[in-house]
Amino acid sequence: MVQGIVIIASFVLLAILMMARKIPTFVALIIMAVLTCVVTGVPMVGTDDKGVQIGWLQTIIESGASRMATAFASSIFGAWLGQLMNQTGITETIIKKSAELGGDRPLAVAFILMIANSLLFTTLGGLGSVIMVGSIFMPILISVGIPAVSAACFFLMSFNIGLTFNMANWVTYKSIFALEIPVIQGFYTYMLVVTAVVTFAFLLIEYFRHGRKFAFSAPVEGSQTPKRDGDSAQSRPLKGVTGVLAMLSPIIPILLVVFLKVPVNPAFIVGIIWLTIFTAKSFSKAMNLLIKTAYDGIAMVAPAMLLFVGIGILFLAVTHPMVKAILNPFLLAVVPSNRIVFIIFFSLLAPLSLFRGPLNLFGLGSGIAALIMGLGTLNPLAVMGAFLSAERIQGCGDPTNTQNAWTASFAEVDVNLITKKILPYLWIIAVIGVIITAVVYF
Repeated sequence: MVQGIVIIASFVLLAILMMARKIPTFVALIIMAVLTCVVTGVPMVGTDDKGVQIGWLQTIIESGASRMATAFASSIFGAWLGQLMNQTGITETIIKKSAELGGDRPLAVAFILMIANSLLFTTLGGLGSVIMVGSIFMPILISVGIPAVSAACFFLMSFNIGLTFNMANWVTYKSIFALEIPVIQGFYTYMLVVTAVVTFAFLLIEYFRHGRKFAFSAPVEGSQTPKRDGDSAQSRPLKGVTGVLAMLSPIIPILLVVFLKVPVNPAFIVGIIWLTIFTAKSFSKAMNLLIKTAYDGIAMVAPAMLLFVGIGILFLAVTHPMVKAILNPFLLAVVPSNRIVFIIFFSLLAPLSLFRGPLNLFGLGSGIAALIMGLGTLNPLAVMGAFLSAERIQGCGDPTNTQNAWTASFAEVDVNLITKKILPYLWIIAVIGVIITAVVYF
C-alpha cells in the first residue's frame, strides 16, 4: 500500500513540475520510470534463475529507449515529406489557392482553408510546419475581417482535424496500444468526422457572432509570408499538370495506406519520390534538396523522438510484473467496468490530457494506458478509444503545446485565452468520442 501511494505521489509531483515547465517532459518520464522501479524493488542489475536479465538497466532503460523505433522512423519520413512540401512551395501554394477560391467571402474563405489546412497536416508536423502554414493562414482570415483570436482558434482546430489522419501519429499509437494501424485508422475515421463537424460549428458560431465583414481589413503586422528555406532554383514552379500532381503529394501516402494497405513508412517514401518527380529541375538539384530536407526533417522531429524514448522507458517500467502487482489494486478500484460509468468517467476526466496529465499519451498517459490494459478488465480497443478521445483536447487545446504558444504569439493574443475559447468545443468532441468508444468497442 505504501509503495503504491509513493508511486502515485511521484506521478502527481512530476506532472506539476512538467506543468510549471520546471523539468522537460522526456526527463520527467525517465525519472518516473526509475522511481517506479526503485520503489517496487525491481533490481538495477540482475538475472533470474534461468539467466535472463531482470534488472531495470537492461530490461527497461536499454530496451525502452528503442521500443518505439518504428515511431522514430515514421516521424522522420513524415517530417522529410513535410519539409519537401514546405521548401518546394507546395504548402504555400495550397493555402493561397484555397484562399483564392473563396474570394472576399469570409465564410467561404475560412471553410476552404479549413479543408486545405486539414489536408496539409495529415502529412506535415512540427513547429516549423505550423509556422509556415499559420503565417499564411491566419493573415488571410484576418484580412477578410475575422477577429485575430477567432482566426487563431480556427487555425488550431482545423490543424487538429488533420492530426486524425496523420500517419506518423498512427504509428506512435500502434506502439503504445499494441494495436494494428487499421484499428486505429477505423476509430480515427469517426473522430475525423466529429472533429470536422464541431470545427465547422465553431466557425459558424463565430461568423454569426461577429457579423459579416464586407471590406478587407489591413493585414496584421508581421504577417508577410515567410521565405522558404530551400533555394527556389532547386525546384520547378508549381504550374500546369505537374504542379497539380505535385500538390497531390500530401494525400498519396494516405491513399496507399487506407486503400492499398501499404505499410506507413513505404507509403511515405512513395510520397517523397512522387513529390520529387514532379518538382525536380534536375537530378543533381533533386538530390541536394532531398539531402537538405532529410536533415531538416530529422532536426524538426528531434524533440518528439526524445519524447518517444521517455514514453518507451515508462511503458516498460509500469508493465513490469513487480510494478503491476503494486499498482493494479489502485486501478481496479477506480477504472470503470460498466458502460455508463465508463462514459461518465472518461468524459469528465478528458481535460486531464492537458499539461501532460494522466490522460496525455505524450506524457504520463502512455504509462497509465499500459497499466489499465494490463488489468484485463477493459477491452484494449476501449482503452484506446478513451485515450484518443481525450487526445482531441490535448492536440490543439493545451497551452503548453508549441503550436499553441506560437499561434497565440503570432495573433497577439494570450495563449490561455485560446484554450478557454476552444475547450468547450474540444470537450464536446472528446465526449462524443468516448460515447462512440462505449458503443462500438466496450
